[in-house]
Amino acid sequence: MTDESERRVWLVERTYSDDEQNVVILTYATPDGKHDFRRERALTSFSGPSPEVALSLTVPDRNLGTVSDPEERARYRTEVERLMDEHDPDDVLG
Repeated sequence: MTDESERRVWLVERTYSDDEQNVVILTYATPDGKHDFRRERALTSFSGPSPEVALSLTVPDRNLGTVSDPEERARYRTEVERLMDEHDPDDVLG
């Protein structure tokens, strides 16, 4: 059994896919803005009257990408700070 490191990431962006209609791309970032995690979800995968999206996830380090653009890192860092101030890690966006 391996000891795998994980990190908390926070939702920083929701966009619609250019290639496929009805696909939402959720982008999460680490608090320092240096790493991101992207998840694609079909709109039909959301249940209830409004789609619920986790504001924070814990993901393995191996699933994180690197954010190379300094402006994007700063934007992600600012958004994560705002979310951390206003929400608990298990809150959802609905």
